[in-house]
Amino acid sequence: MTASTVSFRVVENWEKAPTDEDLAHKDVAAVGVDSQGLVYLHTRHGDRVMVYDSDGNFLKAWGGAGNGYEWPEREHGIHVDNKGFVWITGNNCPTNGIAGLKKVADDQILKFTLEGKFVMQIGKSNQSKGNADTQNVHRPADLQVFPKTNELFVADGYGNRRVVVFDADSGKFKRMWGAFGNKPIDEDNCEIIAPKTFEAGQGPDRFNVVHGIRVSKDGMVYVADRENRRVQSFTADGKFVKQLRKTDTPFARNVAFSADPEQQFLYVGDGKTIAILDRKALEIVGSIGLPGMIGGGHEIATDSKGNLYIAGTGAGIQKLTFKRMASTQ
Repeated sequence: MTASTVSFRVVENWEKAPTDEDLAHKDVAAVGVDSQGLVYLHTRHGDRVMVYDSDGNFLKAWGGAGNGYEWPEREHGIHVDNKGFVWITGNNCPTNGIAGLKKVADDQILKFTLEGKFVMQIGKSNQSKGNADTQNVHRPADLQVFPKTNELFVADGYGNRRVVVFDADSGKFKRMWGAFGNKPIDEDNCEIIAPKTFEAGQGPDRFNVVHGIRVSKDGMVYVADRENRRVQSFTADGKFVKQLRKTDTPFARNVAFSADPEQQFLYVGDGKTIAILDRKALEIVGSIGLPGMIGGGHEIATDSKGNLYIAGTGAGIQKLTFKRMASTQ
């Protein structure tokens, strides 16, 4: 396989943002897509989810503080599941010093309908007891529901160093694991401790910012271990399978699948580009780096047509239109 197996083009000025100043946003933390192709942006500084059609036309917005739940203090992840529910996370740290934010930790996950009606909260704000806690998360980054088992897989990733799994209907804890399938180890730092050098070998025995997670149709779990610059794969029950470590660039920012039935490719944010991996081999076979592209993104998502959406935090949102996938025969 070569880089020519998949190609995209940048859609310029995709987002037709609303003119209402109350709906202005400065920061897109994450992006999700529903079964109808509608695009959901989790935005900061506006405390809301904003919904667009596939052409970038604004449709509606919802979210923010409400009765019965604790909205994240600093918005982060978003996922739209197969049943039409929207899941969101936050990653606020009490001592991050960001002006205007409360000094609490986002230790919760929220579930809403597509229209923004509150359904369920897992965990409570500022209540994490660490990596062994089965009731709360701790500044989780990303999440996805696996339809076959109706389980919610969470990259519990800024405060904790684990993957944690819950029942998607009840929120009941199911299981958890750390890097290489090990028991998660506590090391809670508000400030991200990014390595300055990388020794050869497999890397540290613990995660360092579990930033992205995706579960394939065949039940394989792919985790972006951001600061360790590696992607690790696991079975759905947490057994380690293999990893790809790439330390020469800011690799493993996020993960998303190609839209073909076999989900042949895994897209991985890699600094200013997006690496294309053969998903099963976990080997790099190409990259996406186009003129005008905003980079590898903070979080990314694909739709059913193979189009790729990049949430670039301070850089906004961008759509890459899928052009073709060559035969691999």
